[in-house]
Amino acid sequence: MQLKFTKMHGAGNDFVVIDLISQRYRLRPRDVRQLADRHFGVGCDQVLVVEPPSSPAVDFRYRIYNADGAEVEQCGNGARCFARFVRDKKLTSKRNITVETAAGIIQLRVHNRDDVEVDMGVPRWEPVDIPFSAGQRAQSYTLRVEDSTLELGALSMGNPHAVLPVEDVATAAVERLGPLLECHADFPQRVNVGFMQVVSSQEIKLRVFERGVGETLACGTGACAAVVYGISRGWLSNSVTVELPGGKLSISWAGEGQPVVMTGPTAVVFEGTIRI
Repeated sequence: MQLKFTKMHGAGNDFVVIDLISQRYRLRPRDVRQLADRHFGVGCDQVLVVEPPSSPAVDFRYRIYNADGAEVEQCGNGARCFARFVRDKKLTSKRNITVETAAGIIQLRVHNRDDVEVDMGVPRWEPVDIPFSAGQRAQSYTLRVEDSTLELGALSMGNPHAVLPVEDVATAAVERLGPLLECHADFPQRVNVGFMQVVSSQEIKLRVFERGVGETLACGTGACAAVVYGISRGWLSNSVTVELPGGKLSISWAGEGQPVVMTGPTAVVFEGTIRI
């Protein structure tokens, strides 16, 4: 089948976006891996799919597949690209869009053609909700990784995150520790790993090793998780600029029980058709 797609990115986190409302197809894991392959396919961190809603209370269903073919719960940078895509394709004219994901309902607000605000929902801290193997919720946890003992935060932004404070993201051991923490036995569904450098109370630098993908240029949920963890530790104010290798995101969080709000850019790279 010939499948139409749009290549997009949000702060360098890149996606293949597919409209499965006007096209009829059921993506299989091997299709996702083909699309995501940077040598033999289109190339992307994740494949995003637009589907009809399952209830009249939402506008669309939003599905996310990592480059390894596994479906995941949430992707913040992808959500922003999703909002721009459905407007560019005239699937909706709304600026406030309600979207169903595997992690629940999220709200997307289009400020202009490029910038989108996403209500990412309320962070979840209980180990069972992450999921994370710990007896009870704690402000931080220690994990043994090879010959190192690491202190990190663990929480869910609809998908699991570990946040590791570092002195300098430029020299952080992302390549070594990222894969080890992603597949650590205490994270039964694997985990996205953020390496966070606090620059000031209003700015952090961040690198993220994403499960099923590897290090990416940006991770929206990872940025949210890092800011939320930093605020919970008293290191950050309620509004923070996150500098990632691919660009900057604005994250705000009012505190316990409140949703996280992310604002950032979107970009269309090209459109095409590929045989699946």
